[in-house]
Amino acid sequence: MDTEAQHQERDRSFPPASEDSPRPQDGEARSRFAVSRGPGRDAPDAGDGDGGGDAEGRGGFRAWLPGGSLTLTLGACLVFLLAVTLFVAQPFRIPSSSMRPALEAGDRVLVNKLAYRFGDGPARGDVVVFEGGERFGDGYFVKRVAGVGGDRVVCCDRDGRLRINGRAVDESPFLAGDAPSAVPFDVVVPAGRLFLLGDHRAASRDSRDHLGSPGGGMVPVEDVTGRADWILWPAGRWTRIEPSGAYAGVPEAEGAHG
Repeated sequence: MDTEAQHQERDRSFPPASEDSPRPQDGEARSRFAVSRGPGRDAPDAGDGDGGGDAEGRGGFRAWLPGGSLTLTLGACLVFLLAVTLFVAQPFRIPSSSMRPALEAGDRVLVNKLAYRFGDGPARGDVVVFEGGERFGDGYFVKRVAGVGGDRVVCCDRDGRLRINGRAVDESPFLAGDAPSAVPFDVVVPAGRLFLLGDHRAASRDSRDHLGSPGGGMVPVEDVTGRADWILWPAGRWTRIEPSGAYAGVPEAEGAHG
């Protein structure tokens, strides 16, 4: 049996219990004392970044994710780029010479997908990228808008020029030395559609080649992906693609304007 002195000496080894709770038993006191000492040499700190700790602790999700913060950052960047490509702008490579000299084969252009989303549709002189679909074939194509909904487009007049709504258009600033067309045509563009021509007329398959097809070679406005605004690559050709002012004097057609 312990003496009084031994009993008092043992009690000093443990912190006193609060006044409103019963004194803990020896086993409970040792357990609380062990916890209050903190982790031993083999236990990681609870809030040590990517170290131990449960999912609710700091860095828990990053610790579970392979690569940690780097993977999370890269994932966020990829999601952002995907959103930009889907809804704002998208790069395209020009595969042929049908738009020379404005665009050369191998150029990378940036297409503005918001150009027609909140305002007017494509305008005459704009360079647009569109989905070929059943009219032009699978894939994307780039052409210049020559006629919009309601326009009467005729080629060629006595001077060999394109006429739109009775007004002659001088396209020589952007044609590749070609005649406006070697194939005569006289069409009226339905509402909501576009008549599209390549700048290198002798090497372009455009609306003229589909005049006898369903839809008469006219492209629905909803098939337009966006307006080509910039040449991004090669670096020496980096420039803004300006819509041509050759059509500025063309009067509006009577009726609907698509």
